[in-house]
Amino acid sequence: MPDRDSDLTELVRTRHRALAGHAYLLCGNAREAEDLVQDALVKVFDSRKPPASGAAETYVRRAMLTIYLDGYRRRRRWSGIRHLVGASDRQEAADIASADQLDVAVALDALTPRQRACVVLRYYEDLTVAQVADRLGCASGTVKRHLFDAHAALRGLLGPFVEDDEPPPVAPRDPATPHRFAPAQPSTAPSRRLS
Repeated sequence: MPDRDSDLTELVRTRHRALAGHAYLLCGNAREAEDLVQDALVKVFDSRKPPASGAAETYVRRAMLTIYLDGYRRRRRWSGIRHLVGASDRQEAADIASADQLDVAVALDALTPRQRACVVLRYYEDLTVAQVADRLGCASGTVKRHLFDAHAALRGLLGPFVEDDEPPPVAPRDPATPHRFAPAQPSTAPSRRLS
């Protein structure tokens, strides 16, 4: 039987930063991300049957995803009365990330929880569509639909996607300007036909 305390200590010591980053991608708030990690650790390591020593991180990541998706209803209820409190949920930091990171964070906030979970698992965790479907407990087609809808929403907020191996778009050529590889004059030599 694995030693629960030593496994927990080792996981927190070596993988806490990665777990917190994963949680931040899911929820978009540093404080909520830390809470999500803590809740997942408690859920996984407080159970009667502790996870196998090598699979603890996988169980914690799965628990974070489940807790995040289950908490959506609670967050949606809170969003209806949040304006009554009058305080900002976001912590403004002096060392603000780059504009691109902020744009992506704002765009991810605009997605539904399922779309956001699919995007995080597919592109940040680099899982295949089948693996994302397995993690979320749904069909591959459902994941594809969430990713399609998320792409449409992100494209509207961030602009079109450019793949790394795609060349940058070329500006249209002005027809009045001669092409630099075009011959100066048409050839007057007779053409030979092969029979």
